[in-house]
Amino acid sequence: DFTLEELKSLRVKQRYSFRDQQYNGKFSIITFEEFISIALDAPRVVGIYPEIKNPVFINQRVKWSNGKKFEDIFVETLKKYGYEGSYLSKKWLKQPAFIQSFAPTSLTYISNQTDLPKIFLIDDTTIPTQDTNQSFWEITSDHYLDYIKEYVVGIGPWKDNLVTASNNYLQTPTDLVARAHAHNFQVHPYTFRNENQFLHFNFSEDPYNEYDYWIKKIGVDGLFTDFTGSLHRYQEWTSPFLSSEKDAYNLLDKIVAMIFKVQAHLVLFFT
Repeated sequence: DFTLEELKSLRVKQRYSFRDQQYNGKFSIITFEEFISIALDAPRVVGIYPEIKNPVFINQRVKWSNGKKFEDIFVETLKKYGYEGSYLSKKWLKQPAFIQSFAPTSLTYISNQTDLPKIFLIDDTTIPTQDTNQSFWEITSDHYLDYIKEYVVGIGPWKDNLVTASNNYLQTPTDLVARAHAHNFQVHPYTFRNENQFLHFNFSEDPYNEYDYWIKKIGVDGLFTDFTGSLHRYQEWTSPFLSSEKDAYNLLDKIVAMIFKVQAHLVLFFT
């Protein structure tokens, strides 16, 4: 019920009181296209992971011309900016993008419009799907995974659905990751946060221990995090490729330094 101009008059505020509040009121809400431009204007390849958010609610209240739906506008916007290609294809690697949604009908609907990889988000065990009213147990059954794999490349479950917790201690992992991998699915759980309020006691208040557990022990393929810097730092610390790359740069620096040193001696010799 608001125009874009009216929405732009609002200012963003940090919702968690225990996080940095110094930017409250300084920034306006950005549009989807403005979000995309941030990635495209970067000096390197930056992927995006947009969500088709609450499509049932939006389609009930917003009517587009020519009978289009929210999902149509969403895909058209991605295509407008060159996002296309199946997972790991040359086109996709040029401008990587995953599409995520809690609504399975949205994911099946857009499957005929774009071959971009799609991730089916899975809510808490007590919350049914917003569009089909299916239970957690139904949508995580092998039968349903067989069905949905025709449309998605993976699932994005709430992390406590993969490993339940009791008194803030993690319990025995469920078999959902193993079954998802058996269906050749990616598994991208959410949401990882650095603050102690969100860390289980198993990790001794260390988010890097949490990353290590989920990536190495549970075997997930990706993570949703509020703290991309810490996850990137973990990746730098643990990736053999990045370590080798660093070693190569260090070696190159040493070679350059040696060359300059030799040149300096030659200059002194001939002077």
